[in-house]
Amino acid sequence: MYSSEVCQQARKSRDHRFDGLFFVAVKSTGIYCRPICPAPMAHEKNVSYFEHAYSAAAAGFRPCIRCRPDSAPGSYAWLGVETTAVRAKKLIDEGALRHMSVEGLSNRLGISQRYLNKLFKRYYGTSPKQYVLYKQCDLAKQLLQQTQLPISQIAFASGFNSLRRFNDAFSKLFSLNPSQFRKERVISDTPIKLFMAFRPPYNWFALHQFFSARLIEPIEWLGERKYGRTYSLGEYMGSFTAHFDEVNHGFNVEIKINDIRGLHLVVANIRRVLDLDADPEFINQYLEANIPSGLILEQGLRLPGIWDVFEAGIRAILGQQVSVSAARNLLCTLVEHKGLSGQSNEQLFPTANALQNCEFEFFKMPGARKSALRSLAQYCVEHKNNDDLDTWLDIKGVGPWTVDYVKMRGQSNPDIYLGGDLGVKKAFAQCGSFDTQTCAPFRSYLTFHLWRTL
Repeated sequence: MYSSEVCQQARKSRDHRFDGLFFVAVKSTGIYCRPICPAPMAHEKNVSYFEHAYSAAAAGFRPCIRCRPDSAPGSYAWLGVETTAVRAKKLIDEGALRHMSVEGLSNRLGISQRYLNKLFKRYYGTSPKQYVLYKQCDLAKQLLQQTQLPISQIAFASGFNSLRRFNDAFSKLFSLNPSQFRKERVISDTPIKLFMAFRPPYNWFALHQFFSARLIEPIEWLGERKYGRTYSLGEYMGSFTAHFDEVNHGFNVEIKINDIRGLHLVVANIRRVLDLDADPEFINQYLEANIPSGLILEQGLRLPGIWDVFEAGIRAILGQQVSVSAARNLLCTLVEHKGLSGQSNEQLFPTANALQNCEFEFFKMPGARKSALRSLAQYCVEHKNNDDLDTWLDIKGVGPWTVDYVKMRGQSNPDIYLGGDLGVKKAFAQCGSFDTQTCAPFRSYLTFHLWRTL
C-alpha cells in the first residue's frame, strides 16, 4: 500500500497511473471512489485510503455511482506476494470455487485450508470466500450499470445460483439493493457490451503487430483498433470483439455467449488475454534498474495472451523450428480441418477431445511432430484440472521452450524468460550481457522487450 502522502498527491492530480492501485473512502458521505473520480474533492481529514475495493466495502463504505470502482483496472500484486497466494487468487478469478470448496482448492494447491486462509488474509486482507463474493457482486454492479440484462440474468452471470442469494449478498456488501442501481430492463438480442479499463500507457501498436503476425482465421479477427475471436471455456462458448479506446483508457468489449452463467469467467479471461491489469510504468522502471543502458524499453508493452493453455500448447508445438508465418499457416490449416462449430455456427479452435485420436493426415510434417500434438491432446483430456505445466515435460516432443511459452502466453505468467528462444538469444547478444535473474518477477516483459528490438 502506498503512503498517505503518495495517495493524497495522486488523488489531487487524478493521476490515471494510480487507478485501481488504491481507493478513496470519504467518511462524511460513506462512499468510496477511484482516485480519478471527477466528483468535487473531499477534504483530506474526511478521507481514508484502502488498497482494495473490497476492503473499503467491508469497512462499510458503498461504491460511487459516478466513477464506478468496479470499472477500475485490477492490481496485479505480483511483487512481494508468495507464489501460492498469487496462484490461489488466479484460480479463484478463473472460477475454481464455483465447482469446488475452499478445502478442495487448498488440496489442489497442496496446502491446508487453514494455511490458504492465512495466506489470503495476509496478502489480500480477506478470506477466499469473501473475496469471491466481492468479485461476483463487483461484476454484477458493472453489468447493472453497463448492460440491458435483467437483474435475474445478472445474478446468474455473476456466478450466483439463486436470485435471493444474489440480492442478499449485494445488499450487504454495497448497502444498496440491485434495483437501486437501475430499474428492470428487457433483454435484447444484441451482444453484451462492457467497458474494461487499463492503466495507461497501453502500446496498442505493438500488441496489434504481434497478433497480426499470428492471427488464426477465421477464429480471430483484427482491425485498425480492434481485436476479436471465438472462444470456448468448458461448456461456455461464443465470441468477443474488443475496441481500443485510448482516450478513455480502456476497451469497449462486445461479448456473445451461449450461457450467461459463464460470463464472469469470460470477462476475467478477456482481461488476461489483453493484459489489462498490468502497471506498465512500474514494470519498466523495475526493469530499467536491472538492464544495460543500451537496451531501450518501449512504453506500455503488454503480454499478448492466448485463450487457454491447450491452444497455447498446440501453437507452441506447431511453431517449433519454423517461421512465425509458417506456424500461422499450419494453425489455419488445423482449424480448417478440425475446427468445431460454436454459437451461430462460428468456428472454434479444436478442443483436446477433438484431437486426441487425430492422425493429422492433412499436415506435411514429420510423424514425431504429429505424435506430439496427439500426445498433448490425450494428456490434457486425462489431466483436465492439472495446471502444473511442468508435468508436460513428460510428453514426448514437448520441451522446456514449449512449456515456458505456454506459461507465458497461456497462463500469462509474468516471470518467464525465454532464454532458449533464438530471437531472444539474438537480441540479448546485441544489448550486452547482464543477469536476467535480477529482472524477476517481470521476465516475461523482458522477453517481449527483447523480441521488439529485432
